[in-house]
Amino acid sequence: MHLDTILGLITERETAARRDADQIRAQITTLTSELTRVDAELADLVTTRHTLRTLAAAEFTADDPTVTSSAYQQILAVLGASDAAMRAKDICLALDIEPLPKHVEGTRAKLKRLVSRNILIENKPGMFTLAPKGT
Repeated sequence: MHLDTILGLITERETAARRDADQIRAQITTLTSELTRVDAELADLVTTRHTLRTLAAAEFTADDPTVTSSAYQQILAVLGASDAAMRAKDICLALDIEPLPKHVEGTRAKLKRLVSRNILIENKPGMFTLAPKGT
């Protein structure tokens, strides 16, 4: 083989190696960007998990966890503003909830839970009112 031929082959291999190195560098840049994005998402998920655990711990260690829920607070507010006992359907209407059977039954279930915790009383079937303080 002639020296010029050998040097030409070396130049071709050097060009191919530079092209491969440039492609690999571009892939590294792309992968680094992707890794940065995924690391940020992981950090967000860790923060979200921590926040949810903190909120859940406060919710479930409260003296009465059912009362801390906004749905229960709304029901208690409606009953607190009423002078008379109310039905589940009436509470739905007072809360601007369409009185469909599923909503009325969901509200009734919440009312029954509050009765079981001595927060409400059901003097007559289906008629709910706030329990007197101290019971």
